[in-house]
Amino acid sequence: MVSIVTLLITSGLSYQTPVSVQTSDGLRPASTLPTNVQSNPNLTPEMRGDIMVARKMFREAIDFYKTGANTNAVLANKTGIAYHQLSDLDNAKKYYEKAVKLKPNYAEAINNLGTIYYAQKSYRRAVNQYRKALQIAPRSASMLSNLGTALFARKQYDEALKNYELALAIDPDIFEQRGTQGVLIQERSVEERAKYYYALAKIYAKAGVTDRTLQYIRRALEQGFKEREKFTADPEFVFLKDNVEFQQILAAEHKVL
Repeated sequence: MVSIVTLLITSGLSYQTPVSVQTSDGLRPASTLPTNVQSNPNLTPEMRGDIMVARKMFREAIDFYKTGANTNAVLANKTGIAYHQLSDLDNAKKYYEKAVKLKPNYAEAINNLGTIYYAQKSYRRAVNQYRKALQIAPRSASMLSNLGTALFARKQYDEALKNYELALAIDPDIFEQRGTQGVLIQERSVEERAKYYYALAKIYAKAGVTDRTLQYIRRALEQGFKEREKFTADPEFVFLKDNVEFQQILAAEHKVL
């Protein structure tokens, strides 16, 4: 499911209507999912669970997914995600671990275990899980972003920025999208939001993306970022020197949100 799960900076878990659905036998458009769940004899339990997830009926989805979760890694992972949506981290962790046991190289489930540790503020363990997942899927922008966020939480800011830059190079929209494949959770929850927005402004500036640089400069200031001089002193922002909107943002008094 594209865009089904993201941990957002301000509000925790959120769900987005899927564009396509990842199943144990491939990816298919969500538009092909029948809407009549109970009476359609052609629906597998997994398909019924996918429909329930699309309707945000996560408990019902769990009932369908669990029928195959003991033998199918994708279904175990999907069960974990449904529990995660209900903020039941213990059961989510249990099913992510089951998915990894069934399929040891299941990068998405390993990543999702990392998000459990992150939610529990066990950032070192989260970092280890994300790195393990990236050994299997090194080109995953979402996993690189997650690793960056866990490193950020450990105040390893330089390493965090390196991973954010790698993620952005792979997917220019990685920090804007509201989700990923429905078998993977992307972490966006951070405590130091002002510094986080400053970091995003810096990597977008380094990439020369003006509109998003300005967007995150404004967000950083709205979150109380106090080192305003960095936006004129840091070399990444030099290209904005004559930008009128940039000058206006820095000159304005921002009410801290």
